[in-house]
Amino acid sequence: MSLRSPLGRVLGTGSAKEGVAHWWAQRVSAVALIPLTLWFFFSLLALPDLEFDTLRTWLGLPISGLLAVLLVAVLFYHSYLGTMVIVEDYVHAAGVKLLGLLALRFLYVLAGGAAVFAILRVTFGP
Repeated sequence: MSLRSPLGRVLGTGSAKEGVAHWWAQRVSAVALIPLTLWFFFSLLALPDLEFDTLRTWLGLPISGLLAVLLVAVLFYHSYLGTMVIVEDYVHAAGVKLLGLLALRFLYVLAGGAAVFAILRVTFGP
């Protein structure tokens, strides 16, 4: 006998109504990182050298710039999801947990924004 409602059993969601959304987001971002990371490494290996002007030209290509920004965004999102689970699972004091989660979000947005800014600066900078 289950205490869950029939709709809750079908949807697989708990009382928070999130269910497996976090789990799916982590898996989908992990799968998205596979081709993006392979593209990144093979693209760098295909370059004649790793000089600044060569990288600027490479990032100036629309597909390279777009995929580089996408790689950074997905990488930071996936990392954020993982560290958020660590804080939620291993920090037990409610206030410290809330502060930790807020600090994580702030730091990840700041670092991800800085990484995207760096890509744009290399591409379009002086």
